Amino acid sequence: MTSVNELRETFLSYFERQGHTRKPSAPLVPDNDPTLLFVNAGMVPFKNIFTGAETPFAPRAATSQKCVRAGGKHNDLDNVGYTARHHTFFEMLGNFSFGDYFKDDAIAFAWELVTKEFGLSKDRLLVTVYSEDKEAAQIWKKVAGLSDDRIIPISTSDNFWSMGDTGPCGPCSEIFFDHGDKIPGGPPGSPDEDGDRFIEIWNLVFMQYEQEANGTRKDLPKPSIDTGMGLERMAAVLQGVHNNYEIDLFQALIDAEEEVYRAKATGDQLASFRVIADHLRTSAFLIADGVTPSNEGRGYVLRRIMRRAMRHGHILGAREPMMHKLVGALTSEMGEAYPELGRAQPAIEAALEQEEARFQRTLGRGLALLDEATDGLGEGAELSGETAFRLYDTYGFPIDLTADILRGRGMSVDQAGFDTAMAEQKKAAREAWSGSGDTASQAVWFRVRDKIGATSFLGYAGTSDEGVLKAIVSDGEMRDEVAPGDCELVFDRTPFYAESGGQAGDHGEIHFASGARFIVRDVQKRAGDLHVHVGELTGGSVKLGDKAELVANAARRQRIRANHSATHLLHAALRNVLGPHVTQKGSLVEEDRLRFDFSHGGALSAAEIEAIEDEVNAVIRQNDEARIQTMAPDKAIEAGALALFGEKYGDEVRVLSMGQPLTDEKRPYSVELCGGTHVARTGDIAAFVITSEGGVSAGVRRIEAATGAEALAFLKGRAQVALDLSDTLKVPLKDVSRKVGSLMEERRNLERELAETKRKLAMGGGGGAAPSGPEEIGGFKLIARVADGVGGKDLRGLVDEAKGKLGSGIAVFIGVNEGKAAVAVGVTDDLTDKVSAVDLVRVAAAEVGGKGGGGRADMAQAGGPDGDKAEAALDAVRKSLAG
Repeated sequence: MTSVNELRETFLSYFERQGHTRKPSAPLVPDNDPTLLFVNAGMVPFKNIFTGAETPFAPRAATSQKCVRAGGKHNDLDNVGYTARHHTFFEMLGNFSFGDYFKDDAIAFAWELVTKEFGLSKDRLLVTVYSEDKEAAQIWKKVAGLSDDRIIPISTSDNFWSMGDTGPCGPCSEIFFDHGDKIPGGPPGSPDEDGDRFIEIWNLVFMQYEQEANGTRKDLPKPSIDTGMGLERMAAVLQGVHNNYEIDLFQALIDAEEEVYRAKATGDQLASFRVIADHLRTSAFLIADGVTPSNEGRGYVLRRIMRRAMRHGHILGAREPMMHKLVGALTSEMGEAYPELGRAQPAIEAALEQEEARFQRTLGRGLALLDEATDGLGEGAELSGETAFRLYDTYGFPIDLTADILRGRGMSVDQAGFDTAMAEQKKAAREAWSGSGDTASQAVWFRVRDKIGATSFLGYAGTSDEGVLKAIVSDGEMRDEVAPGDCELVFDRTPFYAESGGQAGDHGEIHFASGARFIVRDVQKRAGDLHVHVGELTGGSVKLGDKAELVANAARRQRIRANHSATHLLHAALRNVLGPHVTQKGSLVEEDRLRFDFSHGGALSAAEIEAIEDEVNAVIRQNDEARIQTMAPDKAIEAGALALFGEKYGDEVRVLSMGQPLTDEKRPYSVELCGGTHVARTGDIAAFVITSEGGVSAGVRRIEAATGAEALAFLKGRAQVALDLSDTLKVPLKDVSRKVGSLMEERRNLERELAETKRKLAMGGGGGAAPSGPEEIGGFKLIARVADGVGGKDLRGLVDEAKGKLGSGIAVFIGVNEGKAAVAVGVTDDLTDKVSAVDLVRVAAAEVGGKGGGGRADMAQAGGPDGDKAEAALDAVRKSLAG
C-alpha cells in the first residue's frame, strides 16, 4: 500500500527529477484573484503567469496545492460525507510548463508516472481526448501503446478548458482508472458514464490558444501545460479501495474520531464520521491560513463548515466541544507536508473549541424550533424559507445546515423563500441606516466634496503648512462665515493627519491672517478624501477663502508615529513567534499607547510575550531607516508586502519597510501596506513594552503596549513595585521573588491547617468537643451540623466522610461564610429509593432564603443568603424526615 504521504512525495520527487521546480502550496486565501473565495484548483497560484501578467519564476514547476471548494460555483458541501469522492478540502497534485514543454512530454511524464512509479497496469487505464485533438490521440498511441477503443474522443466542453470567456484555453486529456466490472458504470462518453466503475484520476490541459472576444482563437506564442491529479482519488486507487474515505489518511482521522466520540463508524453513523473528517481538514487549514469564523465572507464559509461538522458531532452524542481534540491526529498525518498546521495547532484548537461551545448553546434552541416547524410534516415536505431564515437570523443556523438536518428527515427547504427573506432584511437594514441621524449628517460632506474636491494631504513631509479655507460646517449645515464656537473646517490642503487605519487624528492649531485662532481637537475623513478639522474657533470670525497657517502638534505626532511604527514591528514579531496564522484584526494608535488585535486561539505565555518584546526591541536598536515606496497594490503584494484581508486599497499604496531580518531571510523585518505616518528610523521608537494581553472574541487576542517615554514610565512603575516589596519584606531586591514564594507556601500550609481544623470542628459538632453520635429521626440515622467558616466547595468532603461513618443514613451540613449559607446533603446508596438528597436540600435551602437546589438522589447542594437561619434549616430537615 502506498500511503498518502508517500504518494505526494513520489509525485513531487518524480517531477523534480524531470527538471521541475518544487513549489510549496500557496495559502488557501488567493492573493492574485479577488473573484475567488479560496484557491480551488492547482493552477490558481500561477494564473498571472499563464495570462502573461507575471514573469515565470522557472520554466516548469510541480506542486501539491491545498484546495477548498465550499462556496459559490464550486460548492461540494451538500455531497460531502454521502458520496465516495466529494470533499470540501482536497489536495491537487500538478505539474506545469510555462511555455517550456508541451503535449509530447506531458503525456510521456503522465504515462511513466502512473505505470512505472505508481505501478498501475495499463490494462486498467484508458484516456479521453478532445474530439478535434488528433495530435494528442496519436501521442497516446505512440507513448502508451493504447488501442483506439481505449482512446476515447469527447466532443463536449468536458474536454476543452478555458480560463474564462476570453484568454488562454485549450483541449484536455484525461486518464481514467477501471475499478472493474463489479462496480456499475460505463466508460466516459457512454450512456452509463455516470457510474463509478471508471474514475478520472488525472486531467492534462494543453493550453495552446488565446480566446478572442469575437469568438475566434489564435495560437499562443508559448503553449503551456496545466495538469491536475486528485491526491485522494489516486490514493484510493493505489490502496485498492473504491471510496476516498477508506484511504489511510481518512481512516486515521476516523479512528481518532471513534476514540473521541466513543462511537463506531458504522451504519447510519458512518456519514457523520466522514463529514467530521473532511470538515476538520478544511477548518484547520483555513484557520492556519488566517481565516477566522465570522458572519461574512470567508469567515462565514468557515463557520458554516465548522458548524456542519459540529452538528454531526451532536448526532454522535457530543454534548460538549469535541472537534478540537482531533487536531493532533490531523497534524500527525499532514503536519510534515504542511508545517503551518503544527505552527497554528493551538490557534486551530482554540478556534474550534470556542466555536463549538458557542454552537452547543444555540443548537438546542434551534433544533427545538425546527422540530416545532416540521411537526406534522411528512417525508418529502418543504420547510418554509421564512422559518429557515429565522433559524439563520436568530440561532446562527446556516441555510445549508438546516438543509442537511432536513435531508436526514427526508425533507427539503424553500431556498427561494429563504433568499427573499434575506433580501428583505438587507433592504430594511439599508433603509434604517439611510434614515439615521449619522447618515443625515454625512450627507452634507458629499455636497462639500462635490463642490470643493478632495483635500491634499501634505503631512508626510511635515507638520505645518498654509492653506485656504474651502468649507465651513456648523450645526450640520454649510456656512459662508462662522463666529467663535464649535465648528468643522476644510482647507484645500493640510498637514493634519485624519484618523484612519487605526491611527488617531492630529491635534493642533490653525492661525488665520485675520488673527482668528482655531483649536483642532480631532481630524476626520469625510466623503472618502476630505480632511475635516474638528474643533473650536476661539477668537474672531472666519469666512470662505481666508488663508491660514495650519500647525499640527509635532510632539504629539512624533509619539503617534512611534506607536504606529511599533504596531508594524509587533505584527511581524507575532507572526515570527506565534506563527504565520497571525493576522491583524484591528488596531488603535494614540499618542500614549497602542492597541493591536490579532487572530490567535489562546492566551500568550510569559515566554511568548518576552520573545515578542525582545524581537521588537532588537529591531528598534538597529536604528534602521524606515523606507517608503509607492506602487500598485498587486505589485506591492507580489513583492512581499503584507496586506490585510478585507482592507480596501486605492490604485496606489504606500509600502513601509522597516528593520533588517533577524534570521537568514533576505527581505526586511517588516513589509506592510500602510497610509499612516511613521518614524524616520526604528531607533526613533526608543523602546517597546507590552502592558497587557487578553482575549477580545473567539479566536481574537488583544495586546496593549507603549513606546518611548510611556514605556519607560511603565517599566519604572514595575521597578518601583519591586523596590517597595524589597523594603516591606526586608530582603534584597534579588531575593524578593524567593521571599514571596516562601510566604505564599506558608499561607497555603496555614490554609490547609485551618481547613482541617474547621473540618474537625464540623465533624465534632463545634467547640472542640468529642464527636457526637448521629441522631435517630424517622427511622433514619442523621448527622446534621452547622460548619462555621466552611465554604461550599469543602462541604462535599464533610458529607462523604459523614456518610462513611454512618454506613446507612443521611448527612446534612450547612456552611456559613460572611452571613451566607451553603447547604450539602448526602444520602447513602441503600436509602436513595426512600429519601432523595435533592428533596432535602431544597427544604433546607428554603429556610436560608435560597431557591431550588440540585444534584442526585445521593448528593445535592444549594445555597441561600440567610446564614443566621442555618440551625432553623437543620430543624426543617429533621421535621421533613420525621414526617
